Amino acid sequence: MAADVKYVPMRMNVSAGPEAAALRPLSARSVVLSMLLAVHPPELPVKDLVRLVEPFGVGGSTLRAALSRMVAAGDLWRTDAVYGLSERLLARQRRQDDAVHPRTRAWHGDWEMVVVTATGRGAAERAELRARLTALRLAELREGVWLRPANLDRALPDGLSQVAATYTARPDEPAHDLVARLWPLDAWAGTARALLTHATGAPDPAVRFTAFAAIVRHLLGDPVLPPPLLPADWPGPALRTAYAGYQREVAASAGWREG
Repeated sequence: MAADVKYVPMRMNVSAGPEAAALRPLSARSVVLSMLLAVHPPELPVKDLVRLVEPFGVGGSTLRAALSRMVAAGDLWRTDAVYGLSERLLARQRRQDDAVHPRTRAWHGDWEMVVVTATGRGAAERAELRARLTALRLAELREGVWLRPANLDRALPDGLSQVAATYTARPDEPAHDLVARLWPLDAWAGTARALLTHATGAPDPAVRFTAFAAIVRHLLGDPVLPPPLLPADWPGPALRTAYAGYQREVAASAGWREG
């Protein structure tokens, strides 16, 4: 789900507080993307899009203008009267799906460690690599050294070996102390609870929509740690459950049924 929200997704080891739950109005583009990101396959006839965006104050002419711009920009493809997500945005849908339903495995004390070995890279390349490592739910211990508990059921991408070396490690530092250094869990949890309260207490459909858009963006910053390393009453599962329920509502309103 995507929306224009006044919310900055939390980097793995950058703090964010409940004030991040502030929201701003939706654009036609964000409503369309959110609808398409919520359904599988991510494609809808224009007649359904017209019906779905109406509660958010987006008229038919505004919608059609937005759809034309999105096709021209490569966000969408069009076949007859059906619009769908481009390949680039399909990757966003996969990341979003993984944020809501992360694949995990039992944790036995090992950590993933990635050490950046490439040198002589420009600022843009360094920033892109940091974004890739953060998206993999790794956190930076010190410059060029990234790690996390090895509880995610996923392989690191092959291309990473061109710029970094990967290891399995058993740090000497107690795991809880290391987690506290790497992730601001209290800040993440505070924002999660504020977003959940805002979403479940909002009577207006547009306000709920923007709140749940912020929720899925916040879930992208959840480190998905093993349960023994999480604080008591960790709100991650509740946030996922709430968003998954809302996603089913959106999909049902779009006429999509899992088959």
